[in-house]
Order: sequence, then C-alpha cells, then structure tokens
Amino acid sequence: MLTLLKSVIRPKLEYCSPLWSPCKIGDIEKLEGIQRFFTKRVDECAGMDYWDRLKQLQILSLQRRRERFMVIQVWKILKELTPNSTGISFYDHPRHGPKAKLPRINNTAQKSVQTLRENSFGVRAVQIFNRMPPNVRLASTLAALKIELGNFLSTIEDHPPTPGYSGTGDNSLVTLLSEDPLPCPCDCV
Repeated sequence: MLTLLKSVIRPKLEYCSPLWSPCKIGDIEKLEGIQRFFTKRVDECAGMDYWDRLKQLQILSLQRRRERFMVIQVWKILKELTPNSTGISFYDHPRHGPKAKLPRINNTAQKSVQTLRENSFGVRAVQIFNRMPPNVRLASTLAALKIELGNFLSTIEDHPPTPGYSGTGDNSLVTLLSEDPLPCPCDCV
C-alpha cells in the first residue's frame, strides 16, 4: 500500500503543488484524508492514529511536503535554476544569509483580495523560506538542500489538520516557526 501511495497517488496530488497549495483547513483535510486512507491499510500501522502512522512510516504529511516543495522552489529561484516568474527578489543578510523580500502589501485592497495575496506562492513561499535556518538557505547544491531541509523538518512536529483529532488545526510552517526578528534592511514590507 505504501508503495502504491508513494509511486502513484502522491505524484498526482503533488503535481505543481507550490502553486496551488490549499490554505483552507477543509481542503487540507480532504487531501490528507487520501494519505490517511492508504497509511491506515499498512499492516505495521494497524491501530495507530494518523499522526503516529506518519512517524512510524517516516513520511511527511501532504501539507508539510507541499511547503517543502515551496522552499525548494524558492531556493531554485535564488540559484537561478528556474525562471523567476513571480518577481521574488532577494537580499543577503550579513549574518543570516540570503532572504527573500516580501512584496508590498496594498492595505486599501478588499479583504478577499488581501487574503488571496497572503495565500499566494509569492507571499507564502517567501514567508516559509525566510523561516528556514541559514544552513538550509545557504545549501550549495539541490541535493545538499534536500538533505538539510529534511533534517530540519524532521525536528518539527507534523500534525496536519485531521477530522476528529484535537489540535490547533494549523500545521503550517508559517505558524509553527517564529518569524525572523531581523527585518529586511530595505523598505519592502
């Protein structure tokens, strides 16, 4: 079952996920429900709840995987390995390494437009990327980035929103990791 999940199901659920990653709890729960369904049928996980199955099988929630892909995509933009069609710009902090600049906020826009903007790749991915430790952002190769990122993410509890489970309902790295106390040296936010 796990092989089926990893080789057939997840690739379909994760195709272009940095761009369409849902932010509504209900949408996240629906996607996680697919992985929850498959992990429940793995023999060595009989009787475990979903969060324990993720630990036992050493896999990330789909939400955490989508955020991981966002970090990788921003890093590729930083290293000019992929086109920067979102207009993300970077600055180099003397002590903390490269950081991405958040686009300016239009405070006069309708609330619905502001919400869409805050949940867009250009904002959400930048927020997650900037919360990564310097050793992740400073990785010199894609392989090194994936190793550093994997090591870092393994230290953070992964409790995706799941119907019937108690918790905050927010498993996003934006919420779980504190914001860098050092602001961008330019006037970009």
